[in-house]
Amino acid sequence: MVMDRAYEGDETRQLALDLGFTPVVPPLSTRVEPWEYDRELYKRRNEIERLFRRLKGFRRIFSRYEKLDVIFLGFILFALIFDALR
Repeated sequence: MVMDRAYEGDETRQLALDLGFTPVVPPLSTRVEPWEYDRELYKRRNEIERLFRRLKGFRRIFSRYEKLDVIFLGFILFALIFDALR
């Protein structure tokens, strides 16, 4: 689970571990006992953030006009396909 540095608290990391995820978050520089994390995977977190930014460009996704989840999911898939073809 790739997390932002704001979620590097002990409780959040422990919850991710309890749920079976491996938390990928850098420790704060003030930590007494810092932990190891996958630096390359953390660098790729930006790709996910950019995808959400592009999806928010579709007003229907951002405003959630559809009442049915199936229609909303269909439009998200349409937006992803449209983005991949660009």
